[in-house]
Amino acid sequence: MSFLKRLFGGGGGEATDTGAAKSAKQVEHKGFLISATPYKADGQYQTCGVVSKEVDGVMKEHRFIRADRFAGLDDAVDISIKKGIQLVDEQGERMFG
Repeated sequence: MSFLKRLFGGGGGEATDTGAAKSAKQVEHKGFLISATPYKADGQYQTCGVVSKEVDGVMKEHRFIRADRFAGLDDAVDISIKKGIQLVDEQGERMFG
């Protein structure tokens, strides 16, 4: 039954939706705002974040989740920021299109 609860949103306490995660750290990089939003999954912190930028007067967001998991929140935050920077460097505004 616990599998079904987690699948349909009733899984007590741990954030399973990136929208529920709070930003642990934010940095600006090349005009983009990168927010680290790791969440706890199976006793570890999942690498997750949001890259955002205002484009033509509209705030655009790109959410990302990576397979990397860490025992400590600080490690997950650091890697989430690094992954966000990598996305900006590789894709720039194309990630919104």
